[in-house]
Amino acid sequence: MTVAKGLEGIIAASSQICFIDGDAGILRYFGYPIQELAERSSFEETVFLLWNGQLPKKSELEGFRGEIANAGGMPEPIVRMILSYPKDGNTMAALRTTVSALALYDRQSEDMSDAANRRKAVRLLHQINAVVPAIDRARKGLPILQPRVDLTLAQNFLYMLRGEVPREEEARAMDMCLILHADHELNASTFACRVTGATLADMHGAVTAAVAALKGPLHGGANTDVMKMLLAIGDVKNAEAWIKDALAKKQRIMGFGHRVYKTLDPRATVLKKMSEKLGKATGVTKWFEISGKIQEVIKKEKDLNANVDFYSASVYYSLGIPLDINTPIFAISRMSGWLAHLLEQYADNRLIRPRAEYIGPKERHWESFDKR
Repeated sequence: MTVAKGLEGIIAASSQICFIDGDAGILRYFGYPIQELAERSSFEETVFLLWNGQLPKKSELEGFRGEIANAGGMPEPIVRMILSYPKDGNTMAALRTTVSALALYDRQSEDMSDAANRRKAVRLLHQINAVVPAIDRARKGLPILQPRVDLTLAQNFLYMLRGEVPREEEARAMDMCLILHADHELNASTFACRVTGATLADMHGAVTAAVAALKGPLHGGANTDVMKMLLAIGDVKNAEAWIKDALAKKQRIMGFGHRVYKTLDPRATVLKKMSEKLGKATGVTKWFEISGKIQEVIKKEKDLNANVDFYSASVYYSLGIPLDINTPIFAISRMSGWLAHLLEQYADNRLIRPRAEYIGPKERHWESFDKR
């Protein structure tokens, strides 16, 4: 057997959903370049693509948006549960627990038919979009809001977070972020989701496994650390010296490098433009300016490129999003991809059961205590 640590370079599944060429910096969903989808599509349209393999006709998109908008919101027991969480608890732990608990209030949770799974997928996407702002508001002692049927997922998220309908440019920025993070082939959380789904575990259980994987700092959370770095630097004139000092101390600079991409992450290019645009709109451009200087220094000193987390940090901060829900937002977006992979897994399922290379002791035999 050949061992690949971390399964690097191993093809573990066939999938139609996401194509990545890390050397050329290409990312496509069902053949569509991520740049086109981010600039021209909506999150709902992109989700339809991920779940159905094709872009919807106008009537199909309107129907799909209606399904999502009318999916029922959060059950009241879930709201009460969120209100009972410790206010200083980890937001991803709160999200993981809540997603799992949603299965108890879904009458179709154990129905594994394709029709039921697709209805549950709509509800899960709708509900996680409401759960994340609910967790934030509960921590702040603010009333929890349910989603409005007249708003898109991006609009609803910002509305439920802030208590007011966002401006058009804010909602569009949020929409683009959701599209860019929607799927990324067999990343750690998606693989965890497919492994769990392959046992024919229920859909809620599989996406709970994905949330648990995303909670790990080697997968989710990098954009939070990027923004903490930007806040610590404070001004563009401090950026170069701060980064060089951190490098001299062998500190890791978050938001750079990627297991797959050997060139610039195509999602980072889109987010960089959005970061600049939002900075100008809010009148606070320093976070974008600091980010640009860091990118320049890291490229020169380490020859590393920015990844999707780097510019998403300043985008979220410009939208007034608290740092500790950056990773839960990632989960909102990636829920669409997790569900796409689950539907694909269920359609042609085989239990995922790899082997391990045994490196322990050779054969040994039990001995009595006096001989050990």
